Amino acid sequence: MEKLHTYKHIPCTTFNRIFAIIYTLAILALIYHHFLTLIHHSTTVTSVIITASLLISDVILGFMWATTTSFRLRPILRQVYPENLDKVLDKKDFPTLDIFICTADPYKEPPMNVVNTALSLMAYDYPPEKISVYVSDDGGSELTLFAFMEAAKFAKIWLPFCRDNNIIDRCPEAYFSSDRHAKHELESEEIKTMYESLKIRVENVVERGEVCPHYITNEAQNLTFSKYRISGFTRSNHPAIIQVLTESAKEKDNKGQSMPNLVYVSREKDKTSPHHFKAGALNSLLRVSGVMTNSSIILTQDCDMYSNDPQTPKRALCYFSDPSVRTNLGYIQFPQRYHGLNKDDIYGGEFLRLFVTNPVGMDGLQGPSYVGSGCFFRRRVFFGGPTSMVPPELQELKPDHIVRKPITAQPIIEMAHHVAGCNYENNTKWGYNLGFRYGSLVEDYFTGYRLQCEGWESIFCHPSRPAFLGDVPISLIDAVSQTKRWAIGLLEVAFSEYVPLVFGSRCMGFVMGLCYAHYAFWPIWSIPITIYSFLPQIALLNGLNIFPKVTDPWFLLYVFLFFGAYGQDCYDFILFESTYKRWWNDQRIWLIRGLSPYLFGLIEYTFRHLGIATQGFNVTSKVQDDEQSKRYDQGLMEFGVHSPMFIPLTTASIVNLFALIFGILQMSSFTNLEKLFAQFFIAFFGVLNSWPVYEAMLRSDKGRIPIKTIIISMCLASILCGGTSLVI
Repeated sequence: MEKLHTYKHIPCTTFNRIFAIIYTLAILALIYHHFLTLIHHSTTVTSVIITASLLISDVILGFMWATTTSFRLRPILRQVYPENLDKVLDKKDFPTLDIFICTADPYKEPPMNVVNTALSLMAYDYPPEKISVYVSDDGGSELTLFAFMEAAKFAKIWLPFCRDNNIIDRCPEAYFSSDRHAKHELESEEIKTMYESLKIRVENVVERGEVCPHYITNEAQNLTFSKYRISGFTRSNHPAIIQVLTESAKEKDNKGQSMPNLVYVSREKDKTSPHHFKAGALNSLLRVSGVMTNSSIILTQDCDMYSNDPQTPKRALCYFSDPSVRTNLGYIQFPQRYHGLNKDDIYGGEFLRLFVTNPVGMDGLQGPSYVGSGCFFRRRVFFGGPTSMVPPELQELKPDHIVRKPITAQPIIEMAHHVAGCNYENNTKWGYNLGFRYGSLVEDYFTGYRLQCEGWESIFCHPSRPAFLGDVPISLIDAVSQTKRWAIGLLEVAFSEYVPLVFGSRCMGFVMGLCYAHYAFWPIWSIPITIYSFLPQIALLNGLNIFPKVTDPWFLLYVFLFFGAYGQDCYDFILFESTYKRWWNDQRIWLIRGLSPYLFGLIEYTFRHLGIATQGFNVTSKVQDDEQSKRYDQGLMEFGVHSPMFIPLTTASIVNLFALIFGILQMSSFTNLEKLFAQFFIAFFGVLNSWPVYEAMLRSDKGRIPIKTIIISMCLASILCGGTSLVI
């Protein structure tokens, strides 16, 4: 039998395990040193506070290092051979595929971007009659529906063009933006003209903010937006709207082949009913698709992550169709990769650890976590564990139910509207034992975690050509706002009944529990990062020695711990074909996250837990400004707006600069150098990492740090530097 896939262990695994033992002993020695200092050398209240703060920081750093190391204990790399699939499985036996795309705001997530994503997925190298694309519009926007009505017409030309010419870039925007369309110049230029016309129509409508009053009424087959305008139709209050835009059983492309199903869904919304954000939208799609097509495989895809490889479903099928693969395989996760990253990735936007290195490490255990996009599921996983199925309320929603009626049949449409109702989930197990899980803003992390706790396993598929490419935030405020939302959602899991160290370890084993704990406790990075960003510097400004002297043997322990952690982290980046500069920017943005989104996420979660009102959920903007894009390409950090999240970062940059200057003045004698070198080095390291902040203070473009932020930060820095001298 032809091989469909293989795997191998990463060569550095043995070294990682040995290093883990040595480094663990070093961490324990450091904690022992802190206790000795606390007991024998902390004679004043100030010294007790300083030593206790350093102890807390180093315990947290040690714990988070242990969770990071859990990914390095058994990493594996996989290889798939989709070219062999046709030799072991006839195309007529390929399973059907339902694709879920979620969008929520036509102004932050431009409809043309969503259209490009959908077209790239509809054009998969896969039997088109076996593909169904469901677009969930949680914004309830007729603009998005209009865009997809227009896209459905263009798809009849685009899909056969890709198929007949074996096009690899099947996202129209990506294809026409490259030089590769020159190979098919005559035909592609004609199609490019059609695509540009489509873009102009859609973008003009979005710019006006409305569709021609009778357009949707005349074009749509079933329910329409127009009927609801007079009855208080709003984004948060409207009935379910389901439009079948293309039906595979009836419609053909311009070469006579079947079209994939394309279905627009805007679930019912009511201000009095909880909607559970993206998880609720996905569960609505899970039920609507169950009624209409009920495919055995489901792909979830972000609206800004287009397909970059038409062979991707076949790569997933190399595992799903192999009888030798474990029977409890629940999902196959592809990495999220991004186009448009600037050369050195100043915001750490590729998230190499989250999307590549950590999943490789988990793949050697029970499999990677679900990261929200680019994931192929067995439909069965959403209905209980491998050996304990939880039956849904309706026979039509069972994962093994066979749909025999056309998706436009009246009973099917009526049932689809019923299961998309906002009150359908009342007194059911949806979101708790069925479907995507509620209880966290990071529904992807929580859903994958719960599925693996139930006994499902997963596989990480990382082909050399990225399966999907998406957009990244090109301003710091968008980057940190997104991460703050993640931080809050992760803490909702960390301090729930499903705490990974206990519940997860009991269900999956201790190492997998540590892997999931690494994510759940991301926000507590803010505690040691904040302490080390201010405490050593303030002590240096006041002439206090809080670390061992250079000649003290304990000093070597600090040197080993610092360079050991940073060296191994850098090696991981190089191992996965990244660059030193990208690693440097990634560790810099890690420090920024600790002072901004992690810190504010921790504070906001605490406020919510205490019942104090906080800011709600916000969609990350996918709209890019030309001037912002230019500065991003130049490697300049984009601040631009005043935000409380920028104040700790800017204040820390100023404090570190003051401490470095003061430290240089104090290094005139060897005695001071010996005593204060560690604090001087930390201040120097802080200044080195803060260079983009100083640059943004002095720039004159729109991306500079606002004057208001600088003034507030200067005042706080002055209080910290000058005021503490009165207390210490």
